[in-house]
Amino acid sequence: MAKTRVGVLRGGLGHEYEVSLATGGSVLQNLSDKYQVVDVLITKDGTWHVAGVPIVPVDLPKYTDIAFNALHGEYGEDGQIQRFLDSLNLPYTGSGHFASALGMNKSQSKKIFKQHGIPTPFGLDFTYSGGEASDYARNIFNKMSPPWVVKPADRGSSVGVSIARNFDELVQAVLDAFSCSDNILIEEFVRGKEATCGVVDDFRKRDIYSLPPIEIRKPNNGQFWSYDDKYSGQTEEVCPGCFSQSEKEQIEELSKKIHQALGLRHYSRTDFIVSPKGVYALEVNTLPGLTPHSLLPKSLEAVGCSYSEFIDHLINLALK
Repeated sequence: MAKTRVGVLRGGLGHEYEVSLATGGSVLQNLSDKYQVVDVLITKDGTWHVAGVPIVPVDLPKYTDIAFNALHGEYGEDGQIQRFLDSLNLPYTGSGHFASALGMNKSQSKKIFKQHGIPTPFGLDFTYSGGEASDYARNIFNKMSPPWVVKPADRGSSVGVSIARNFDELVQAVLDAFSCSDNILIEEFVRGKEATCGVVDDFRKRDIYSLPPIEIRKPNNGQFWSYDDKYSGQTEEVCPGCFSQSEKEQIEELSKKIHQALGLRHYSRTDFIVSPKGVYALEVNTLPGLTPHSLLPKSLEAVGCSYSEFIDHLINLALK
C-alpha cells in the first residue's frame, strides 16, 4: 500500500522565514516512517521547491497528498497560503483561510474577544496615511496614558513590538511598528505574569483539549517577551506555570473559548497577561511554532504526548 505523501511547507515570504525553517525542520525530522516525507521549501523570492527542485506552485498536488503548514507570519498565517491550498483542493494542517486571517490580525481578533466577553487590554487602531510618527504619537498621547504597548496589527512572534513609557519612546515605537506594517495597534500596558496556553482538537476524547498553561519568565528582567527572547533559548518557561487553580482554569477556558470564537481548527495557542485584576487575552497564534525552543512541544511533553504523536494527530485531523 502506498504511503501518504506529506509535504512540509517551510520558509515563506514573511519576516519569520528562519523560524519557519526551524519549525519545518523539526516536523521533517519527526514524521513517522509510515508517511512519505516531501520537503517543500518556499524561498524568500517566492520560488517553490520540492526536494530542492523548483516547481510551479499549482503542481503541488502532483507531489504530495497533504500539506503540513509549517509557515509562519505573513503568507503562512494570514490566510493567503490557506486560500491557495483550498484552490488546489489539497488538505492541510491548521486553520482555514478566513479564521487564519482573523487570528493574524490583532485588531480584528480583539474585536472578536470583546464580542464574546473575553477580557483584553484597551487598544486603539491606526492605519498609516502619511505624515510623521510624531503626529500619530501625539494623537495616542492625547487618548491614552503611558505606558503603551505598540505593535504591528498583522505580524507574529512579537515582530516590531515595543513598550514606550514617554513621548519620545512612543514616537520611536510608532516608527518601528509602521516599518513592519501599515496597520498598528496601541494597547494599555497591563502588568502581570505572562502566560500562554495551547489547545488541540479531538484530543484524548475531548472536542477541544487544553494543554497546561505555561508561565513565561523573561530573561534579564526584560519588559516583555520579545522576538529575540522567543528564539534565544534564554527565557525561562515554567510548565505547568505557577498560577493559582482559579487562574489556571480561567486561562484554559479562555483558550478554548478563543479557539471556538475565531473558528480555528486543529490547534492554536493564546497569549495572556495574568494580573491582580484578572486574566487578559493578548493575541492568538493560529500556527504555533514547533521549533526546539517553542512552547507547544513543552506543554505536549508535560501531558505525555510526544512530538511525533502530535504531528501524526494533526495529519489525521487534516485528512478527515
